[in-house]
Amino acid sequence: MTNKETDEAVKDLTEEQKETVSDSPETDENTDNSEETEAVDEKQEEIERLKQQVDTEEEKYLKLLAEFENFKRRNKQENDTNNKYRDQKFAENLLPVLDNLERALAIEGDSESFVSLKKGVEMVHKDFSNIFENHGITTVKSVGEVFDPNVHQAVMSEASEEESGIVIEEFQKGYKLKDRVLRPSMVKVSE
Repeated sequence: MTNKETDEAVKDLTEEQKETVSDSPETDENTDNSEETEAVDEKQEEIERLKQQVDTEEEKYLKLLAEFENFKRRNKQENDTNNKYRDQKFAENLLPVLDNLERALAIEGDSESFVSLKKGVEMVHKDFSNIFENHGITTVKSVGEVFDPNVHQAVMSEASEEESGIVIEEFQKGYKLKDRVLRPSMVKVSE
């Protein structure tokens, strides 16, 4: 080999080494970049997954909160209704007693003892009526009123000169507790 050939071989060898050396850092740099990109992608995916999980949990929380608020509202309404009508059963049990007092008042008599007994029954009836009114229990108006199936129970009908559908006679008083019917009035209605 001549000097010239040797110089060219060394030169070629040097260029190859330079390329190899320059290729190696580039490859390492590319490897580092792709590893960093993969790490960033993994972290981004985890962030997205966690955001989705947070959204799901937040939705569950909001549904549960709404359900609880509805439960509280229904419970309050139920308690209010129960308090408003708490006297209903007691009043329903006393209605037959009031009916019997009214029947006793309908009886006529002349003796002095009968008159004083009737006066006592009137006082008891008056007390009952006052107590009922104090608790919001009122009688249902019937005679002369238009028949209302919500508060009247028609047991008879009769041809009459009155307009059709008017209550012409009451057989048993009806009672309401505030706006709820305890017992409808038993009535006769005109045809």
